[in-house]
Amino acid sequence: MRPRAIVFDLDDTLYPERRFLLGGLRAVAAGVERTFGVPADAAMALMRRELSAGRRATVLQSLCATFKLDPLIIPTLVSLIHRHEPHIRMARSTRRLLRGLRRHWRLGILTNGDPGVQARKIHALALEPLVDVVIYAAEHGDGGGKPDSACFRAVASRLDVAAERCVFVGNDEVRDVDGARRAGMTAIHLHARRATTPHATHADAVVRRLIDVPFAATQLVPGELLCA
Repeated sequence: MRPRAIVFDLDDTLYPERRFLLGGLRAVAAGVERTFGVPADAAMALMRRELSAGRRATVLQSLCATFKLDPLIIPTLVSLIHRHEPHIRMARSTRRLLRGLRRHWRLGILTNGDPGVQARKIHALALEPLVDVVIYAAEHGDGGGKPDSACFRAVASRLDVAAERCVFVGNDEVRDVDGARRAGMTAIHLHARRATTPHATHADAVVRRLIDVPFAATQLVPGELLCA
């Protein structure tokens, strides 16, 4: 029987990345209070409002502008986010899902981002015992991570599963779906947001909940029966 595998993206696929970011922003708030006397509660309230308004990319710029901090400190604030020890958890239902899948599939994780930061997330989520392989995409190919085909080939190789027998599950249409398909994998797009119009996608399947992944994956890469 030829093996088959499911490979998962990490952030906003296996857990909500916002939880990690909020922890990082709390580290920033504590840092600006300690160094510049900016009340941590006020700094955190501002940054939460910016996130809620969809201005994630400029949240630190807004913090500096509001409290009259030199914007040259922004790289230092970013490093506080990257270096903080994450207190994040994975849903029990997701943990049960991975345990169940592992009875029939080889499992991997392929994640973008700084490998040190991502490794701390993996450790905090206690994911190592639940999967066979964790691959940090930036360590393969040109270093840019997904959608570079090299990192997808790397996870398939480590799992010892042919690319066409691998199903990739992720929330990003370009990095996850297009990247996986270009590497010869099938792709499931985890598209949790409700939409009033049909979602245009290159994915082989679309699911709104992780719990729907096993059925969709089996339709894409069925198990094989041994012939007598």
